[in-house]
Amino acid sequence: MSPQEVILVTPHDEAIGVMEKMEAHQKGLLHRAFSVFIFDKKGRMLLQQRAPQKYHGAFLWTNACCSHPMWNEPVEDAARRRLMEELGFTAPLQKIFEFTYRATVENNLIEHEYDHVFAGEYEGCIAMNKEEVCDYAYRDVAEIKTLLQEKPEQFTSWFGIAFPQIEAWWNGQYANRENWKVNS
Repeated sequence: MSPQEVILVTPHDEAIGVMEKMEAHQKGLLHRAFSVFIFDKKGRMLLQQRAPQKYHGAFLWTNACCSHPMWNEPVEDAARRRLMEELGFTAPLQKIFEFTYRATVENNLIEHEYDHVFAGEYEGCIAMNKEEVCDYAYRDVAEIKTLLQEKPEQFTSWFGIAFPQIEAWWNGQYANRENWKVNS
């Protein structure tokens, strides 16, 4: 499997084959993906602005990183790999939930993903890969919620879909911070 292929899955995330990434997005076929949400010690979420050359979502704001695992690559390993490739750091991650979504995006493409969602904490140097990211910022969850309500067009579709679950998870975790454990 090449990095330009995705793993096609059933609605229960059982792998059923691979397909070239653009073809899967043109046909809207369900495939495995992951999203990583990073927070700092103050509880602010790290957002990235997607690079202008991205095949969809150019200049849109979204979570720290997201992508697709390779065949036989554990999803958490893929999440750590992409975090390093896009933002130049790694962090301990905790899988917090999974969800499936389907969204039409620009260029006649359809995102139809079984998304594994991870969260982690990081404060340190960020080395953006300019092929992937054109800017980043830490924002309060309440501020992001307001921006999503007032200017949803500035965010990726999957971010807007996942955000309510992330917000609920974070509010519960932040209130019980001592119980939040991430894998090393």
